[in-house]
Amino acid sequence: MSVRSRTPSPPPAARGTSSPPGPRHGASGEPRTDSATATGGAALRPDIQGLRAVAVSLVVLSHCQVPHLAGGYIGVDVFFVISGFLITSLMLREWSREGRISLGRFYARRALRLLPAATLVVIATLAGAWLFLGRLRFADYAEDAVASAWYLVNFRLAEAGTDYFNADVPPSPFQHFWSLAVEEQFYLVWPVLLIAALRLFRRRVLLTVPLLVLAAASFALNLHLTGTSPSWAYFGSPGRIWELAAGALLALAAHRLDALPRPAAAALSWAGLAAIGYAAVAFDESTRFPGHHALIPVLGSAAVLAGGAAGARYGARAVLSLRPAVWIGGLSYAWYLWHWPLILIVPAAVGGGAEDGLLRLPAALGGIVLAWLTLRLVEDPVRFHRGLRARAGRGLSLGLGLSAAAAAAAVAAAQFPPGLDSGAPRQSTRDALARAFDPAAALTELLEQPVERLPANLEPSLHDTAYGRTAVYTDGCALTTADEMQTHPCRYGDPAGDRTVVLFGDSHAAQWFPALEAIARTHRWRLYSFTKNACKISRITIELNGGPYATCDTWRAETLGRILELEPDLVITSNSNSAKLYGEGQDDLGTAWGKGQAETYRVLGRGGIRVLTLLDNPWPKSNAVDCAVANPGRLSSCARHRSEADPRPEVTEAIRQAAAAERVPVLDPYDWVCAPSGNCPVVVGNTMVYRDYGHLADGFVAALTPVLEDELLRLFGADLSGRPGA
Repeated sequence: MSVRSRTPSPPPAARGTSSPPGPRHGASGEPRTDSATATGGAALRPDIQGLRAVAVSLVVLSHCQVPHLAGGYIGVDVFFVISGFLITSLMLREWSREGRISLGRFYARRALRLLPAATLVVIATLAGAWLFLGRLRFADYAEDAVASAWYLVNFRLAEAGTDYFNADVPPSPFQHFWSLAVEEQFYLVWPVLLIAALRLFRRRVLLTVPLLVLAAASFALNLHLTGTSPSWAYFGSPGRIWELAAGALLALAAHRLDALPRPAAAALSWAGLAAIGYAAVAFDESTRFPGHHALIPVLGSAAVLAGGAAGARYGARAVLSLRPAVWIGGLSYAWYLWHWPLILIVPAAVGGGAEDGLLRLPAALGGIVLAWLTLRLVEDPVRFHRGLRARAGRGLSLGLGLSAAAAAAAVAAAQFPPGLDSGAPRQSTRDALARAFDPAAALTELLEQPVERLPANLEPSLHDTAYGRTAVYTDGCALTTADEMQTHPCRYGDPAGDRTVVLFGDSHAAQWFPALEAIARTHRWRLYSFTKNACKISRITIELNGGPYATCDTWRAETLGRILELEPDLVITSNSNSAKLYGEGQDDLGTAWGKGQAETYRVLGRGGIRVLTLLDNPWPKSNAVDCAVANPGRLSSCARHRSEADPRPEVTEAIRQAAAAERVPVLDPYDWVCAPSGNCPVVVGNTMVYRDYGHLADGFVAALTPVLEDELLRLFGADLSGRPGA
């Protein structure tokens, strides 16, 4: 599974890189790109604009979920290669012409080229998010806007991608700024290295040495991160620099490209374009990307650029130089900036929801109009302004001012978050169950009372429900998918207690911690937590990021050993029943899971340990908190029927059978979440049931404490000496 499949959003767009100083419009209206003369000659390279058009179109169509173009995200890689090629060519020409490269002028050109349009889009997107994307995520969006203004948003996205619970969080409307950030981080390093190399080496071939070293190190890091931390591989600049470096290396060899035989150059350009097309069609969310797969679009882009330099009549440039392609290429940067926020905001604005796929393509195509207006009214007037171009200091000052203005606007907007309509106060779920003689009956009564509007006294708040974490997370006791073993004992409840309970499983086990910790304190039990995200107690190897979840297998084996050493009075197991087996030729998921579950039960049973299994909870339709924000007056649209709420009923049945065979009692939480009618609401009383797309909310689990307590005492007694079914 790639990093893109870890989020319900399409993969973030790659920015359409334009060549400084960028396309001008002559009397005929045809775009002219100064730096398009990339080989150092005077020949116009309209095919590069056409290649930009291909890249940005692939990205947009992929984001619009057009069938058979799921791999269109490779447009980002095409843009990186183009950028490295053109901007390195620009600096080499300046060195040849003046004997020096002015870093001040270089960064001033970048500021004048990129920041006016980017600032406009940041502020417009901020306004759209405030109006239509709801208050829950607005604080995050404002922080994303600040990070975008200062070219740091890729680091935010990379870090967020390591959070298991961000898997279903809606994408940020600023997410597409990540590629701009990667480029600018590269251009903080590369011009300095190039200047140093030009001063040290007289032979051009030696100029490639520092770039080759940089590219090799980046590519090796990319391969490593793709397997260990996909979000850092995708969004992080260290693992992406090699793609820009590939374009820069081609620019260093540009003086030899004219010598390519015309037939060979034509074939090379067509082969490169075919490679780009193949990647766009063959890749999808399951592709481990970037990794070695990124070589296909990167080398393909380099082949198109190299083949086009020779000017072969029947090469790909014949198609890429067509007027419509050149025109779209000239708009690529602005279109890229506009299309992503439009895809998210327009559907939400018309009431279809940000996930409405039918509105994505019309919204993105509307971005072409905004891109043309932005080019004519904002980009060109600023970057070709004589007063600003005459002095680098003016361009740099304007750029810093624009970034500061965008960041300040975001900070100010965050102080006035949008409101959310709510209904009348509702009965406190926690109090109702805590005071009831029969908590289970009181819970059933609450479940039968439909809540159509968000209660005015919602407790905890939506924000705390979505973002709050219990001690098991803040203490580092709920391991991530990368962690192998706990480094410290995760002991809760009553440390001096003479009875020991262990919580064992994945995040769907950890979600029960608020109730179990309260019960343990009441009855003076020691409570140990052993949980790892997405790791099942069943002895099966599941797939993670396209490979085996090896750290899970290691953790499970070692944790079972530690549990046996503890000799607890009770082990409570639970996990999500959604996963994919790794490898082929294995039994079906249900059969394999049941066998692995029984094996784990037997290991614990040989130690004489009592075991209890909590089955997985019903799952909502989507991220329940975001659905409630989008539908605060019709929460019934977020509810799900019990019959549709189990993502893997065959796994649930396999666990039941394994538990029955090993005489392990089972608790089914469906009756705690769904009404007798079968309706599974997202709000019960004044409490959200879920915190995201599948985990129960901490507040709701805490309210369920007396219900779970009664079941534990019924089965095992307060001293945990009972043996159900014995």
